[in-house]
Amino acid sequence: MNTSPSSPSFTATELAERFSLQVHGDGVTRVSGVATLSGAGPEQLSFLSNSRYRPQLAESRAGIVVLGAADAAAAPGTALIAKNPYVAFARISALFEAATSQAGGIHSSAVIDPSATIGANVSIGPFVGIGPGSEIGAGSVIGPGCVIGENCVVGEGCELIARVTLVARVRLGKRVRIHPGAVLGADGFGLAMEAGRWLKVPQLGGVSVGDDCEIGANTCIDRGALEDTILEEDVRLDNQVQIGHNVRIGAHTAIAGCTGIAGSARIGRYCLIGGAVGIVGHLEIADKVIITGMSMVSHSILEPGEYSSGIPATDNKTWRKTVARIRQLDKLARQFRAGD
Repeated sequence: MNTSPSSPSFTATELAERFSLQVHGDGVTRVSGVATLSGAGPEQLSFLSNSRYRPQLAESRAGIVVLGAADAAAAPGTALIAKNPYVAFARISALFEAATSQAGGIHSSAVIDPSATIGANVSIGPFVGIGPGSEIGAGSVIGPGCVIGENCVVGEGCELIARVTLVARVRLGKRVRIHPGAVLGADGFGLAMEAGRWLKVPQLGGVSVGDDCEIGANTCIDRGALEDTILEEDVRLDNQVQIGHNVRIGAHTAIAGCTGIAGSARIGRYCLIGGAVGIVGHLEIADKVIITGMSMVSHSILEPGEYSSGIPATDNKTWRKTVARIRQLDKLARQFRAGD
């Protein structure tokens, strides 16, 4: 991370006092930015939380390294000792995050329905559209090109960065952050077959998003057919995640990119779902479940734990042999049973 003369700077002692950490080494060491272990310079802070990067510690030029007590003796310079180095680093690095510049007020190109309600200290950017009956909470930022449809509620302190679309009946809690291109409240994928042709099922519900959620770029959350699609508080969605209609996602769950969750699935609290996972509809996943990347979940998971179904990549020759043996499993199982 590059620094400038106007960047804030902090000594190791100041950071330790602010975040309840322990100083190992020179407490007057000062930093004005953050960087990786391998790329940091003397005026930057880095961290070590993954043992895979431990060999880089001895050669690091970082002015300060945040790490666990077990690694303190190996630090070449000043260190801050934390129970959870990654969490401590996240809190410290926020001190160096440049706030987005917002002009404040309502841009002249914004189109706001007369029945909409705009709270105090709201920033509404260029080419924003806000529909009938919608409400924007105090201190919220609606970035360029956002579209907020009918009867939507944006809670206090939310940030819609740019080109975010709330189609209809979307309710955001407080401090929700939504990245560019996300679409909330589009029609759920509800179809009924009649005489050989698809009949669209009206999607009459909405989307309800709890406080402190974050929704990644180009992620889509469909509105419910009858009841709402629900994200409880502090849910974190990566980019390009698809949430089907009437899904419910429990508080503090995090979902990585390109995951798809089909309609009416219920995801528990404190779950971690890896990238490109597929979850079929109308099932239940318990609290504190970890699903590794590229897994396919076709049945309910009712016990906490770690689950996988993706097969790791290997060389093509080994893969072909594995596939050939998989095709023979049914035959071998029949022969085994016949031998009984």
